[in-house]
Amino acid sequence: MANIIITGSSRGIGFEMAKLFADKGHKVLALSRNDAPIAALNHKNIFSFPFDLSMPSDYARLDAFLAENWRQVDVLINNAGKLLNKPFLESSMEEFEAVYKVNVFGVAELTKKIIPLMPKTGHVVTISSMGGVQGSMKFPGLSAYSSSKGAVITLTELWAEEFKESGPSFNVLALGAVNTEMLQEAFPGYQAQVSALEMASYIMDFALTGNKLYNGKMLQVSNSTP
Repeated sequence: MANIIITGSSRGIGFEMAKLFADKGHKVLALSRNDAPIAALNHKNIFSFPFDLSMPSDYARLDAFLAENWRQVDVLINNAGKLLNKPFLESSMEEFEAVYKVNVFGVAELTKKIIPLMPKTGHVVTISSMGGVQGSMKFPGLSAYSSSKGAVITLTELWAEEFKESGPSFNVLALGAVNTEMLQEAFPGYQAQVSALEMASYIMDFALTGNKLYNGKMLQVSNSTP
């Protein structure tokens, strides 16, 4: 059984993934700013505490947990994301920066912390968006969010190159529309064909097996636009 870290686990895809992994016997560290929903599950295989990717002080708590409990991390799923849906000309530098602090800088910092604990067979899966894929359809109001999701696609390619000898493997999934709270914040009233549980199940399988076939790759997991 594997040790799995999942960010953004308080709702949506991350919440469903934590349950799926834990029910299969894997040990899950579920990180989110609000850990109440995941803690309420009282699952013997799920560990959690409040964690904000953009807060440097929170990483000390993570270090302490890992030092005390886990010597190895097999899978890291960078699932947390911060959304800003606002016209570009009305977006402040602070708002733009807040999105990048979570979606780019936070992803980079957490990944940097975890890589030394991962075996060569480990797998870092970062969740991006179709909005971050060059040449894909773009939507007004999502300049900060979609550009940040483009950044982690490039980061994944760079990490795969830098660690190709020692491992772990790095891949990024650019998701299309999934019925989550965040989708409703970005596209109010839009109903996606894919549920959070369906996407969580796909990501779980990919996280456990995809590194055998892929490294440094961006896969478009989408059947609709947005």
